[in-house]
Amino acid sequence: MRRLATMLCFGMLAGAIHAGEEAAPAANSVQNKPEAYPLWDGKEKVEDYAKRTGLKASETLDLGDGVKLEMLLIPPGAFTMGSPAGEPKRDGDGPMEKPHKVTITKPFYLAKFELTQAQYEKVMGTNPSVKKDPTFPVVDLVWDDAVAFCKKASEVLKRDMRLPTEAQWEYACRAGTQTTYYTGGEEADLDKAGWYSKNSGGTVHKGGEKAANAFGLFDMLGNVRELVRDFYADYDGKDETDPQGPEQGEKHISRGGAFPAQTHLICRCASRTPEPLTRKNAIIGLRPMLALSEK
Repeated sequence: MRRLATMLCFGMLAGAIHAGEEAAPAANSVQNKPEAYPLWDGKEKVEDYAKRTGLKASETLDLGDGVKLEMLLIPPGAFTMGSPAGEPKRDGDGPMEKPHKVTITKPFYLAKFELTQAQYEKVMGTNPSVKKDPTFPVVDLVWDDAVAFCKKASEVLKRDMRLPTEAQWEYACRAGTQTTYYTGGEEADLDKAGWYSKNSGGTVHKGGEKAANAFGLFDMLGNVRELVRDFYADYDGKDETDPQGPEQGEKHISRGGAFPAQTHLICRCASRTPEPLTRKNAIIGLRPMLALSEK
């Protein structure tokens, strides 16, 4: 009997160990879940990238009363931020645009169009734009207004909405290109992409009337300048991963140029405009991004 009890105890212990071994793969399957998203190769269709990573290629956010905000997936990847020495630019732009490699490690969503007056007003209850048209980009706001919109929209949507970093903005703007404009390297290519002094008629335009880039984003160049999250600082030329910019400063940055720009040199993928913290005018707007939850 004692021997039988011993054998039964041993059998139960072995069974418990065996059961633990069987359960281990399930636990390990969670632990072995990929820690990071794969980087986009610059060629794959965003829809295909979204499918293989389990993400949505686009999202339409409901701001209420039929006001929608279309967001497009921007897959992570690496690119050269800034401009080469031979790219035509304004005097003084060189030190501001030292080329360097930047890696964006996390996917995010960026608004398909510049934020409209209707979208801003729906969230904030007011429209700061002097020239009123609900379909036009919201303008006449300062950086604090743009941040306040993102904060309020986050509360309404229960999602993490922010201004994009300067690196995220340029990466999304280029969409796999390294040319002066995402439509090519000549001034004639800018005419395809955006509104500036030679084609705008001296006025802002409704989003989506020019060619989109490879990510499907419209008006990344021209029309209105877009505020980003960063304070201004010259690039140091060193490679970076997910740069956030300085924590404080006297100026923020806007990107993309605007409809009254007197030169095509301003409406470039790499062009940067330092903005005083309290500056507001009819050519400064925003394009919000949506951050993903931590993987």
